[in-house]
Amino acid sequence: MSQAVARLFPLVPGAKVPNDWYDAAVPSNIEAGRNTLVDSSFCFKNYQSILPVGFKVGNNVTLWRTSIATEERGMIEIGDDCYIANASLVAARSILIGSRVFIAGGATIVDSDFHPVDPAARLADTIALSPAGDRSTRPPIETRPVIIEDDVWIGYNATILKGVRVGRGAVVSPGSLVLRDIDPGVTVAGNPAAPVTGAPS
Repeated sequence: MSQAVARLFPLVPGAKVPNDWYDAAVPSNIEAGRNTLVDSSFCFKNYQSILPVGFKVGNNVTLWRTSIATEERGMIEIGDDCYIANASLVAARSILIGSRVFIAGGATIVDSDFHPVDPAARLADTIALSPAGDRSTRPPIETRPVIIEDDVWIGYNATILKGVRVGRGAVVSPGSLVLRDIDPGVTVAGNPAAPVTGAPS
C-alpha cells in the first residue's frame, strides 16, 4: 500500500478517523457507501446539518482534504466512484453530485451567496451577525440547488455558483467561474465561463 493511500481511512458515521490529527468524530447523520475513504474528520469542521441525513455519499469515493460544509438545513449528496481533492462544497440547502466526478484542488461549489447582495440588506445582515447582533433578524438569503451530473471533471480553482446544472460529461477548465448551466459534453473556461470553441466533446 502506498504512503498516500495509507493516510486514507473508511468513512464511518459517528466514528473517529484512526490516527486523526483533528480530535472530533465524523458526524453521525451521514450515510457512506462501501470503500469510501476520508483523510480526516476535519473535512466536516463546518458541517452543521441537523437533517436526519445531511450528507450522503456512494461507493468508492475519496474525500481528501475536502471541506463538506452545510448550514442547518443543508444537504450534500455524492454518487459513486468520485474523487474530490482539496475542494470546498458549501450547501445552505442542496448540492447534488453524480457518479464518476472528479473535483480538483481549490475548486468551490456553493448553492447560495450566504449574504444578501443588496447593500442595505447586506448591512443589516452584518449587524445581525455581529457579536451584539441577533441572528434571527437576518434578511432572507437566496439559495438555489447545484447539480453536477455524471462523468464531469472540474479543474483546479474552478468556482460553481448557486443554481447551476453541469451536464453529463462536461469539463470545467481550471480557474473558471461558472454562473450558468453547462450543456452535456461541453468544455467551458474563463470568467464568466463560456464554451471553448473547438474543444473535444
